[in-house]
Amino acid sequence: MTAVALSSLKTGEEAIVVALQPPQGQQDHGLLLRLMEIGFLPGERLRVIARALPGGEPIAVRLGHATFALRGFEAALVGVEREAQAPCRP
Repeated sequence: MTAVALSSLKTGEEAIVVALQPPQGQQDHGLLLRLMEIGFLPGERLRVIARALPGGEPIAVRLGHATFALRGFEAALVGVEREAQAPCRP
């Protein structure tokens, strides 16, 4: 099973968060903390519900009962496995 960036998912695709990219600098560190605080943690299921046009960003992501709009570079920090490939988690 191969992890891909959340930013590569298409509208309607479901996935499970498997990892966050290591921070490259202080700004990334703060952004990764924010993503973790709002629930982008390994094992969490999500679904891409919309992409803005033109360009496809921001990306609207449903995580639990909340919806978040992520910019492309933010979504690129979240590693996911597409639901069809992801193992079942309790």
